[in-house]
Parts: sequence; structure tokens; C-alpha cells
Amino acid sequence: MPNPGAPRRSLFKAGEMAYDWIRPIYLPRDSHYATRRLLTMTEKSVYAELTDRMMLTGSAIIPRLLEMLADDREAKVLMAMPGMPDEVAAASGFDGDALEDLLASLFHKGLIFYSSSGKVRMCRDVAQLHDATILWPEAPKEFLDLWQAFMETEWPGFARMIEAFLPQPFTRVVPVEASIDAKNQILSTECVREIVESADKLAVTNCTCRLIAGKCDHPLDVCLQVGRAAEYTLARGTGKEVDAAEAMAMLARCEAEGLIHVTMNTAKANHFICNCCPDCCQTMPVLLEEGIKLIAPSRYRASIDGEACIGCGACVERCPFDALTLDEGANGETGLSMVNEEKCFGCGLCRVVCESEAIALREARPPEHIPA
Repeated sequence: MPNPGAPRRSLFKAGEMAYDWIRPIYLPRDSHYATRRLLTMTEKSVYAELTDRMMLTGSAIIPRLLEMLADDREAKVLMAMPGMPDEVAAASGFDGDALEDLLASLFHKGLIFYSSSGKVRMCRDVAQLHDATILWPEAPKEFLDLWQAFMETEWPGFARMIEAFLPQPFTRVVPVEASIDAKNQILSTECVREIVESADKLAVTNCTCRLIAGKCDHPLDVCLQVGRAAEYTLARGTGKEVDAAEAMAMLARCEAEGLIHVTMNTAKANHFICNCCPDCCQTMPVLLEEGIKLIAPSRYRASIDGEACIGCGACVERCPFDALTLDEGANGETGLSMVNEEKCFGCGLCRVVCESEAIALREARPPEHIPA
């Protein structure tokens, strides 16, 4: 937790630094949602109005989560956003120490962010709300359970709407570096080592997806925050600072665990590296069970060396995308591994467990596959 005795302005400064990476994923900057001010509530509760701002209209659970996060006074401040602090003060009716206390509380709980200009905004999409508020240090179990109820009941429907709205998935698989054929060109944005070593700040947080779902026994403390995301995490007291060597050791542990490296689907992958499992992750279950693509494959695809493959099946068991099978050999015996090219997301986890080194990732998509 931030030191309660520290000047509040220092906490806000970290928020300003952090905001640029926490940009809305599918809400345009000039949207009317970004300019709405404090309204007189009539038919809808303030929490339903706040839910509407994040394009989650119709959710029965998000307003309940917001009500647990923000009391009436804090909700009134949220409705006065976005704006500079003096504008929020004028619209909300709170100013001075009272407003600073309310903003500090909202920042601590993950509901607001600061732009580089000092403007304060609330969460503007479900991804921000999910990843920030689940790490609220004092979150009660009831709150976390309610988030998981949303993920299992309402999220698939909203995920399908988001998929239809987005020009491309908002996250992308990053391959295991050791699995890539040496002949291929590796871009900095698809190399975890370059992402880590070029970062000016790194921090590790608990995986928000596994924290609420608890459907596997994979480690929790493996979500890597990079750059301004790390600054934000440390300001809120929701993560631990690490150096590059510690980060690389953690990522190697994740690869051994069979966790998938995932980052933002942009050419500037300098925000986070999640290490996802197929059971709990925000984007994986809806992909595997519903075919909803909020995560893009890497630029690579697994390739099998038929002469080296011994048909042990380790890669088949490891593949989270069910992209590998064993064909039938002669006389009904087990044959060699085969890759379903449509299913392969190029994560490289199959190579990690291939003792005969019969698998390599080869380039299957051009550099333009990664959005600018």
C-alpha cells in the first residue's frame, strides 16, 4: 500500500505517468462518453450510468462491483470526470482536502487514472476495470467472487460484441524465444528479452484472472508490468519491483509451467507481459470454448521435423490450443506429431517440452501482422 503519511501529490504524479499506457482499448478518444459531466440521476442509478460509460450497458453485475468500490461521494466524483482537478471539483461539489482524499481513495482502488496533462479519468473499458480493481489490496472475497461471476455469465456476450467492434484483437501471443528457428527475423516487439531489457522500470503483480478464477495451480505472481505500467503498479502498492534478470527468470519459469506469453497487440509492446493459462485467462476460455478472438497469434507457426520426431506426444499434451496431434503410424502404431495450422497460435510451448528438438517456430505472417 502507498504510505498513508506520504504527500498525496506524489501518488498523483505516478498516476499521471501511468495513464498513457492505460489507454482505452475500444473506446475512441472523441467518444461522447469521454465528455459527459455530472448528471441528475432519474431512472438509472449512478452506478448504472458509470457502467454505461464503459460500454457495458445491460450488465447486472458491473453496477454491483462499482457500488462495492465507490460510495455515494466517490461515485459523484467519478461522474464529474474526465477533467482537470479544478473542473472535477466544480462539477462534483468537492474541493480541497476533501477532493484529494476522494481521488486518493479512487486511485488506490484502481478506478481512476491521470493523463500526462494532469487530467483525471475513470476506467473507460472492462479491461481497465478488471485488471486494476481486482488488485485493490483490500478487496473482500465477495468482490473477487462477483468478478468471477461476471466472467462466467456476462463476459462471453460482451466479448463477442467487442470482437465485432475491434479492427483486430487487442492482445497478442509472444513466442518463446528459444523455439524460433534461427533463420527467422525476430522483431523487438515479439521478443520478451528485448521488451524486458529495454524497460526503464519492471514490476510483478498477481495474475488478476487466476486470482479470481482459481481453476488451476499455476503461480499467481507472474504478471509482468513494463515501463509506466510498472510505475502505476508501484504507486498503488499492488506489485513488487524486479530487475531484468529477475523478470527473465520468472518468464523462464512460466515457459516451463506451460503458460503463454501475451502482450498488447501493438508494435510498442512496452506495457505488460501476461503469462496466461487456458483455464482462467480473460481471453483464452472465450477463444477455446466460444471461438471469440480477442487474442491474436504470433507471427510464427510450429513446424515438425519428421526425421527427429519420436512420437512421444509431449507436445500434444502441452499445446493449449489443441493444435497438435499424433498421426497413425504403420501397423496402427503411434506415428509422428502433426500441426493443425489453423489452430496454431505460435506460442512455442511445444518446443519447450520436445526433448528430441523436433519442433521449431517458423515465420508464417509478415511484420505487418502486428499493428503499428
